[in-house]
Amino acid sequence: YVQCFCKLVKGLVKQHIDSFNYFINVEIKKIMKANEKVTSDADPMWYLKYLNIYVGTPDVEESFNVTRPVSPHECRLRDMTYSAPITVDIEYTRGSQRIIRNALPIGRMPIMLRSSNCVLTGKTPAEFAKLNECPLDPGTFVFKFLLPILAYSVKSSSAKEHIPSVWFLLLAQSNLFLNSVRLSAVTTSLGSLFQCATTLSVKNFLLMSSLNFPCLSNILGVIRDHQKLVNTFRIMRRAGYINEFVSISTNLSDRCVYISSDGGRLCRPYIIVKKQKPAVTNKHMEELAQGYRNFEDFLHEGLVEYLDVNEENDCNIALYEHTINKDTTHLEIEPFTLLGVCAGLIPYPHHNQSPRNTYQCAMGKQAMGTIGYNQRNRIDTLMYLLAYPQKPMVKTKTIELIDFEKLPAGQNATVAVMSYSGYDIEDALVLNKASLDRGFGRCLVYKNAKCTLKRYTNQTFDKVMGPMLDAATRKPIWRHEILDADGICSPGEKVENKQVLVNKSMPTVTQTPLEGSSVPQQPQYKDVPVTYKGATDSYIEKVMISSNAEDAFLIKMLLRQTRRPEIGDKFSSRHGQKGVCGLIVPQEDMPFCDTGICPDIIMNPHGFPSRMTVGKLIELLAGKAGVLDGRFHYGTAFGGSKVKDVCEDLIRHGYNYLGKDYVTSGITGEPLEAYIYFGPVYYQKLKHMVLDKMHARARGPRAVLTRQPTEGRSRDGGLRLGEMERDCLIGYGASMLLLERLMISSDAFEVDVCGQCGLLGYSGCHLCLRGRLPSLCLLPSFPPLQQINKPLEQIAGAACS
Repeated sequence: YVQCFCKLVKGLVKQHIDSFNYFINVEIKKIMKANEKVTSDADPMWYLKYLNIYVGTPDVEESFNVTRPVSPHECRLRDMTYSAPITVDIEYTRGSQRIIRNALPIGRMPIMLRSSNCVLTGKTPAEFAKLNECPLDPGTFVFKFLLPILAYSVKSSSAKEHIPSVWFLLLAQSNLFLNSVRLSAVTTSLGSLFQCATTLSVKNFLLMSSLNFPCLSNILGVIRDHQKLVNTFRIMRRAGYINEFVSISTNLSDRCVYISSDGGRLCRPYIIVKKQKPAVTNKHMEELAQGYRNFEDFLHEGLVEYLDVNEENDCNIALYEHTINKDTTHLEIEPFTLLGVCAGLIPYPHHNQSPRNTYQCAMGKQAMGTIGYNQRNRIDTLMYLLAYPQKPMVKTKTIELIDFEKLPAGQNATVAVMSYSGYDIEDALVLNKASLDRGFGRCLVYKNAKCTLKRYTNQTFDKVMGPMLDAATRKPIWRHEILDADGICSPGEKVENKQVLVNKSMPTVTQTPLEGSSVPQQPQYKDVPVTYKGATDSYIEKVMISSNAEDAFLIKMLLRQTRRPEIGDKFSSRHGQKGVCGLIVPQEDMPFCDTGICPDIIMNPHGFPSRMTVGKLIELLAGKAGVLDGRFHYGTAFGGSKVKDVCEDLIRHGYNYLGKDYVTSGITGEPLEAYIYFGPVYYQKLKHMVLDKMHARARGPRAVLTRQPTEGRSRDGGLRLGEMERDCLIGYGASMLLLERLMISSDAFEVDVCGQCGLLGYSGCHLCLRGRLPSLCLLPSFPPLQQINKPLEQIAGAACS
């Protein structure tokens, strides 16, 4: 049943696609009708009238007025917006003539993938492959320069009211929310405001001044029996006379009945319960499975209905069929539908502490895996891919519904729950070196580098020069070793830090010179190469040469790094138990069970009692039984494989009922004194790797303005000793450490200061003209002191003494 519902709603994006389709097919025509005629005060006989408006299919202009269809993949590669032309039919007057023009372009509209105007609509998986698209991609937008647009739209915070008053009017007939023009909700005088704030504290006063008023709506009528109205309304909705997304709810405190039909409300389907029996029977389910019925038939026949949050408050919803009583009005279709997509991926979430499930919902989005079938054909800004992703041994129904098995993000690791060497404290993991050699946790990091060759207004343009040759050996210099003869790096080459990817040169003068100024006959060029900046070496995966929407020459390079797990990399199970790699041990020193299996990961058992992730313990049992049986187990929320059945499977294969094994130490060769909890758990490698975060510097660049070390890892910056750290050092009396940190290693420089007037001088003071020579002092940067007119005499005396 849930599968049929997901087919109807097209995965997770039906509301977005339907909204976009409605806008480009209906709403845009309404906007045109509201502004369809333009007149002129100068000529009363002249007018311009819009007759119709269309949004076409995505295309790209190859030459003047010559267009061709374009695919989303091509737009991604060429840094273009996946958009379609907006054309109108207009009618206007020219003198006494009435002229009609059709298909006049007035702009472009970004097109959502899989919408009605997209080229992917109605395509088969084979046709998706021809277009270099993944059939599992739900659909999104392809924008050019999306991040800079978002960054420029951020505004600085302005002064706010102490007690903001925002009122909304609900117009029930037009389904619009309007912001009411109202100055303030607080009517107390200024004096009484401060008096209340002093007496009650500002926090309590603000809480007391927040008054709740019901939304002002248009009153449609007055009734005596509100329950009869609600029941009649629901009967008409179930019969199909009212749209299924219109809800009705009662508020006894306001003595009102609210009818909601506005967009944006979260509506969930429920099975209707009549006379303590669900309306959907086994016969209906068989017809649904055989294809004789679909989800819409259930809606039209009054077997299932949508409820929003307000109407759910008036209903008594049962989670299971055996819990239905005389007051039950609805039944959940499946208990696991209470959870979202991220929480639905967790096996046995009802056995975990709630914060752990919340953590996994966040970390599941950071896990590496497979992003799509077309991941090898894309040149994205940054991609993290797992080299050998696997299906989880313990699945959920949500995993099957969203096709997570086809694009997994993790690996099944054999885990031994035991303490080892002290490097596994605080959730740290001990990894098997042989497992890493075989590909466990190995990932690929793809980054792109690009440059454009532009044409300028003075008829000059950028160039790509060939590699520079060494005068003695006649071979390319080290920075240009990977360049071909055309000045562009070669695919497959290994690139190191500060090596050149594209040997680009641009003219020194790019503006059109003024009249009368001298212009050189041959333009002069300066080198602006595209260099590689990275702590580790990369390999050039592919090079693409094309043009963008401005018809500028575009060169894109995809760089690849293959990384194996190292100490400090972050891992996580599907139960919110994250931890870094604390130690990598050779397989010879790892413990092994009596069947000769060595674990991939050793986890400290102290991570279970405080986290209370019982679901992880059950997943290990179910995964172990599934490996022995050769089948997948289910850990769906509020259901799944029973622990008793899983344990009986283990006994049938000759294993311990509790999943424990007899383990021998790899160091001493002696059996361990306790049985070890041993089995497979699905682990995710997260994108947080120590190679991207580790930073230290002994010396480096300084900022010109402040003379202090630069900030940030990418700028080779220093580690700032902040104000609170300074206070700690002052409290401990570490004066020499403060001097070294805040001046010598920061912005210290030598300067000549006059000891009489405190001004700067060189070989004598130019102000007081005394014979006393200036003193050479080591001072921190003092422009802020000069800005407040602070003389340096006292500072100079202290520094030079």
